[in-house]
Amino acid sequence: MTRPGWPALLAGLAVGLCAGAAPAGTLEGHLVTFHVMTWDDPEALIFDSKGRTVVVDARQEFGLEPEGLVPGFDIVPAQVEIGPTRVEVGYDDGISGRFYDSVFNGYVLRFEAQCALFESHRIDADATTMPLTEAHVFTRGNALYINVADMDYGPEARLAIEMEVADCPLS
Repeated sequence: MTRPGWPALLAGLAVGLCAGAAPAGTLEGHLVTFHVMTWDDPEALIFDSKGRTVVVDARQEFGLEPEGLVPGFDIVPAQVEIGPTRVEVGYDDGISGRFYDSVFNGYVLRFEAQCALFESHRIDADATTMPLTEAHVFTRGNALYINVADMDYGPEARLAIEMEVADCPLS
C-alpha cells in the first residue's frame, strides 16, 4: 500500500478550492438581475421594472418587453446579450423614439458574487452607436448602471460595455 505524496495531496486541495469559483475573470455562472429604472432622486424612483434574472452562460441573450406597470412609463423593447466580459443592448426594428429625460433612466444589472466583481469597464466605441460617455456608465458594488436618459433609440442604436471582471466565487 502506498500513501499519496505531497504533489497528489496539493493537487487534490487545489481542485477542491476551485470547485466553487467562476472561470477566472468572467461573468459566466453568475446570477444577474436586469432592471430598467428611472429617477431624478434615487430614493424616489419614478419607474422600476420587475427585473429579469438569469444565470450568465457563454452568451446569455434575452429580450425586454413592455410591462405596463406604471401609466406613462414602460420598457422600450430591447435585445440584451451578456457575455463573459461584455454587455450589449440593441433595439428592435419598427420602434424608435427618445428615452425619457431624467437624472437616471436606464439599465441596472445586479450580479450576485461573494467579492467585488468589477475591476473596470469601458465603452466599446466601435460597437456603440449611442452617445454614451464614461459619465453614463458606472458601478456601485456589484451593480452596473447604464444611463440612456434623453438618448434616441431605434434599430440602428446599440451600446456595448466591456468589463474587466475579478476572479470571484459564485454565490
